[in-house]
Amino acid sequence: MKKYVNHCFTIGRMRLILFLTAVILVVFFRAGALPAADKTIHVVPVTGTVEPGMAAFIKRSVDEILAAEPDALIVFKLDSFGGRVDAALDIVETVSDIPQGQSISYVEKRAISAGALIALAGNVLVMKHNTLIGDCAPIIQTSEGQKEMGEKTQTVLRAQFRSLAKKNNYPEVLAESMVTKSMEVYQLVMDGETVYMDNVEFNDLTEAEKSRITQKKTVVAEGELLTMDDVEAHDLDFSKASVADLDQALAYLGYENYTLNVMIETWSERFVRFLQPLLPILMLVGLGALYTEIKAPGFGVFGVVGILCLALVFLNQYLVGLANYTELLLLLIGTLLIAAEVLVLPGFGMAGIAGILVLSAGLVLSFQGFVLPDPELPWEGRLMIRNLALVVGSFAGALVISLVMVRYVLPGVSKVIKGPYLNTTLGEALVGSDQASFVAVGQTGTAVTALRPSGKVRIGSRKIDAITQGEFLDSGTPVRVTSLAQNHVTVRAAQPEDSGKERS
Repeated sequence: MKKYVNHCFTIGRMRLILFLTAVILVVFFRAGALPAADKTIHVVPVTGTVEPGMAAFIKRSVDEILAAEPDALIVFKLDSFGGRVDAALDIVETVSDIPQGQSISYVEKRAISAGALIALAGNVLVMKHNTLIGDCAPIIQTSEGQKEMGEKTQTVLRAQFRSLAKKNNYPEVLAESMVTKSMEVYQLVMDGETVYMDNVEFNDLTEAEKSRITQKKTVVAEGELLTMDDVEAHDLDFSKASVADLDQALAYLGYENYTLNVMIETWSERFVRFLQPLLPILMLVGLGALYTEIKAPGFGVFGVVGILCLALVFLNQYLVGLANYTELLLLLIGTLLIAAEVLVLPGFGMAGIAGILVLSAGLVLSFQGFVLPDPELPWEGRLMIRNLALVVGSFAGALVISLVMVRYVLPGVSKVIKGPYLNTTLGEALVGSDQASFVAVGQTGTAVTALRPSGKVRIGSRKIDAITQGEFLDSGTPVRVTSLAQNHVTVRAAQPEDSGKERS
C-alpha cells in the first residue's frame, strides 16, 4: 500500500512539473513572438507664434531626421494662431521639401492664419476633435489698429495656397478662400460628383452646364474667410479623419507598430525664441548704454551693458539665420566710426554720420533675410519699413536715455562714491599758475569741450583748463568759476542769478 501511494505521488509530481514546464514554454514563445516596433515616427511640434525662431527649429529638426533616416515619416503637431508671413513661408518650404508621402499635419488644437498655411504643406491632414483651421487673411499693425494687407500680398498667398492644395489634393478654391474675403464658394453636385466653384467660375458656366447641377450649397459667403472645425474640414475633403489623439490618427492612416520620437528644442533655440519679442528693448538699451559710455570718462559698466545687449541681438538673429558675418562687420565698422568721431575728431562730421548710417544698415539687415525687398513679395517691403522704424526709434530712444543718464544719473553716482574730490582735499590751497592769474572766483564763461569732469572753458577771451566738482557738463554749457586752488580752476554750471555776479 505504501509503495502504491508513493507511486501515485511520484506520478502526480511529474505531471505538475510537466504542466509548469508547458506553461513556461508557452509564455516564453509568446513573449518572443511579440513584434518589436518596426518604425520610428518623428513628431515636430509647431506651437506658438510663427516667427524666425520656430522656422529655425523646424528646419534643424527636419534636416536631422532626414539625414539619419531618408525615408522617415514626420508628423507636424500644430497649435498656432499664426505669425510672420516670411517665417511661415520658410517653414512651408522646409515641409514641402520632404519627399512625397513622408509628412503628416496633425492639428492638435488650432491652425489659424500662418498655422493653416503650414498645415496644408503636409501631404496628409488629420484633425483632433473640436479643433480649427483656416482664416489666413494677411494683416498689418498700424496706428489705427490691425488692417488687411493689399491685393498684391493676397495674390501671392493665394498662389501659395493653390500650389499646396494642388500638390496634396486639397480643394483648391476652398484653400484660396482662406485668404480672400471677396470670394463666394459653392458646393455643387454635377453628374453625381461633388465639385467646388467660386462665384466667378459659376457665373461663367453655360446654361447647359448649369442644367447638369442637381444640388447647390454656399460654403463660403462673400465677405467671410473659410474657417473649419474638424468635422467640416473632413466633410470638405481637407482632413482625412477627426480623431481623439495622435495614436488614433496614425492607426487610421495604417500605422500600428511604431515608436514616437518627439523633437525637442535645444536650450539655445528656447533662449532665442524667448529673446525674440525682447529684441527692440535690448537694442534700445544697448545703444543708449554705449552712447552713455562714450560720453563718460574711461570704460565701465555702461560699456559692458551696451556690448552685451547688442551682442544678444546679433547672436539671436544669427542663430535664426537672419544675420551673418556681413551684418557683424557692418556693426563693427559703424561702432568704430562713431567712436573715432567722438573721441578723436573735433566736432561731429562725416565720420559720425557715416558711422550711424553703417550701424543702422547692419541692424536693419540683421532683422531680415534679404538685402532689398522683392517687388513680388510685398510683405518684404513692409518688413523693411518696420525694421527701419525700429532702428531709428531705438537710436532716438537711446539718445534720450543717454542724455538723462549723463545729466542726472552719473553725477549722482559720482557723489555717492567716495572721493577724494577737489572740494574736500584742495579747498585751502593757493593758486600759483600763470593761466589762473587773470581768473577770479565768480567770473562766468562757456564750456569749450565737455567737462567729464575736466575739460576746457573760455573765460573772457582766453581758453583755459578747468574741472568741475564731480558734475558732468556738455560743450557749450555756461559756467561760473567757484574756486582757484593748486593750479586748478574749478567751475560749475552757471545759474540765471549768476548773470549779475560776474566779476571783471
